[in-house]
Amino acid sequence: MNLGLTRWDPFRSRSLYASVSGIDFATPNLFRDFFRLTDWDENDNFVSSAWMPPVDIAEDTDSIRVTAELPGFQESDVRVELNGDVLTISGERKREEEKDVQYTRLERSYGHFTRSFTLPSTVDREKVKATFASGVLTVELPKRPESKPRQIPIGSGKTEQKAISS
Repeated sequence: MNLGLTRWDPFRSRSLYASVSGIDFATPNLFRDFFRLTDWDENDNFVSSAWMPPVDIAEDTDSIRVTAELPGFQESDVRVELNGDVLTISGERKREEEKDVQYTRLERSYGHFTRSFTLPSTVDREKVKATFASGVLTVELPKRPESKPRQIPIGSGKTEQKAISS
């Protein structure tokens, strides 16, 4: 018995192309197969086969900040790595197996994830810091001082003439 609502998906049909002369090419949905993020089980229930935590990236004059939502994670479950100009955040959410429990619906995502971001040359790689609190990972990427904007004084354009005394 399916107690939940199923959202209509126009790309869910097993054939993306119209049948020609009554022959269905049975071409799998190109979007779903290309990204391999979602699928449908034998009971036409939506299931997730891969997941990535949502990430926000913000920049100001002093730094770049990467914030990832990782609800249910502990600090020890997450790895932050800087290799050259690539920042990688990875981890794994494990599903607790319960004996004698039959699920009607599973919508939470489980498994390993990896997110990688190429950093600009303005980042000071020696001063990168990561903090984790309440299921939110924040990575501070300070900019090098020479990459920060600075004010250039503007001169009058006139050259001073020195007085010649006799």
